[in-house]
Amino acid sequence: MKAVVLVGGQGTRLRPLTETVKKELLPLVDREILHHTLDRLVRHGVDEVVMSSPYLEDAFAPFIEARAEDPAITWVTETDALDTGGAIVNSLDHVGDDPFVALNGDILTDLDVTAMAGFHEERSAVVTIALHRVEDVRAFGLVATDPDGTVTEFREKPALPQPGDINAGTYILDPAALRAWRADRPISIEREIFPQLIGDGRAVFGFSSDAYWRDLGTPEEYLQATFDLLDGKLAGTSYPAPWIHPDADVDLRAHLGRHVAVSAGANVGPDAEVDDSVLHNSSAVGAGSHVFRSILGPSATLGAGASVVDSVLGEGASVPVGLTLEGARVGPFMEASA
Repeated sequence: MKAVVLVGGQGTRLRPLTETVKKELLPLVDREILHHTLDRLVRHGVDEVVMSSPYLEDAFAPFIEARAEDPAITWVTETDALDTGGAIVNSLDHVGDDPFVALNGDILTDLDVTAMAGFHEERSAVVTIALHRVEDVRAFGLVATDPDGTVTEFREKPALPQPGDINAGTYILDPAALRAWRADRPISIEREIFPQLIGDGRAVFGFSSDAYWRDLGTPEEYLQATFDLLDGKLAGTSYPAPWIHPDADVDLRAHLGRHVAVSAGANVGPDAEVDDSVLHNSSAVGAGSHVFRSILGPSATLGAGASVVDSVLGEGASVPVGLTLEGARVGPFMEASA
């Protein structure tokens, strides 16, 4: 089976991290988000993936070159942003004639893609959409289905809280159903392609499951995904908590809480406290400093006795000695100020 992995977004809600690092290439405990995505696809029989991005495209070259494991990766140039549907249509020449998987590259899930593909085949579907049940659909919009799973409509985000099924960002697609579109402009798969197919009476189904699912689009969700991995909430995952890369340097007098991930080359000084946080490659926490519910980007530094709470430091950002930050975002290579 082949897959199209959508990695074209700019990750605006994760700035300043994503000003210099592509969202899908951010570390998630022991490896990049995209590694988690590809490894899961391989477990479900995917042997080739197609990817494209008009944003920070060059950032993917080292990742692709360094990845020795399956699946094979085909890169398709996307000069202009084509949105979800356009990116998939732009990849059709590389997926063949059989049903293929398409999915957002910034989702953490243990969805059983094998079972979903079987569901798709049994119903002779042209599209099968993974669904996720939430208690409040306002942030996502609602996917309405009949009792047999047939998708009847995509509803706009409601004004009031209500539970329901949302689009979980993984699809099984029949390429023949998509060939009417041309990748010469941005196309939304949710707002244009799916409604058109539903309106034409084509077989569009929703696949419901109790799989773990989390959108990694905000610092809060990114942190929670890290905590969930450390807590073993995804099928087939197991990490020590806190997780410390073998090449990190954590002083024996430092305190690290359970929900902490420390990447390669990071340094945590004596009497520093780090809780509910992620430290990226080569970041540094000075002696006696405090890091709570925060993310330190690559090579970001925290001076001695400084404190950051609910904050995000971009690549190379710095916090001076003794300064306290709360709810701050410090841009790449910038120094924080009071």
